[in-house]
Amino acid sequence: MNVFTTLQQFVPQQKISKAAGRLAASRHPWVKRVFIRSFAKAYDVSLDEYERQSLNAYESFNDFFTRELQDDARAIDTTINGIVSPADGMISQLGQINDQKLLQAKGRDYDIGQLLADSSDGDYFADGSFATVYLAPSNYHRVHMPFDGTLTKTRYVPGTLFSVNNTTAANVPDLFARNERLVCLFDTAYGKAAVVMVGAMIVAGIETVATGKISRTDDIQEADHDMSFKKGAELGRFYLGSTAIVVLPKAANTDWQNTMKHGSTVQMGQLLGSAKI
Repeated sequence: MNVFTTLQQFVPQQKISKAAGRLAASRHPWVKRVFIRSFAKAYDVSLDEYERQSLNAYESFNDFFTRELQDDARAIDTTINGIVSPADGMISQLGQINDQKLLQAKGRDYDIGQLLADSSDGDYFADGSFATVYLAPSNYHRVHMPFDGTLTKTRYVPGTLFSVNNTTAANVPDLFARNERLVCLFDTAYGKAAVVMVGAMIVAGIETVATGKISRTDDIQEADHDMSFKKGAELGRFYLGSTAIVVLPKAANTDWQNTMKHGSTVQMGQLLGSAKI
């Protein structure tokens, strides 16, 4: 690890994130004004695409950070069996699962069973495919469905809270399989598929429309669901952070777009590839 990532091992990650969460949720006029305006200036945030176009319209920093787009701000690609980006952001990695290994960064991979916190799920997704989308601070921070599917299970997995970016991906072993995350499992036309929402340093929480905001615990939390979603429908949101990973089975025979590669900028609803079924 480099100095930046090494130092993160020794800071109280959970306490820092908890404190940040309290401030981000504050509705105190002075607190929310300072945080929202400072953030918007630092990251050159434009509200042109958003439903509420005044910084004063938001009740807290969390409300601002999870701001909603205008209804027509994103077109959802309609390609038959198309897989679309679940979020605005950047492609961190995308490709095939080699046996049970996903590429994290050049020269570094990790295990799908560890990511999903279930060895039988790891066996199921062997030789499947994946796409990892990193959400920068300035991005729209809601996560949407990359395919049509029925949510059958959510699995909250406690973990570390390393920051998530190219530097940590290159230097922290098993980064996405170590950080706190929420695994969402779906039944689809090509079998079981997953969307994994990965937390990070100062991420104040993860929420889905099925679970509400997840309460942090020291143990894995599992819940069964039976909720159908159309491609492009809102699945959840991050309160600060982070990364969304789409996992598809071998049966999907996914053909990723040639234009999609490490470093590609994407928008929610944009075509990443297609399942060949």
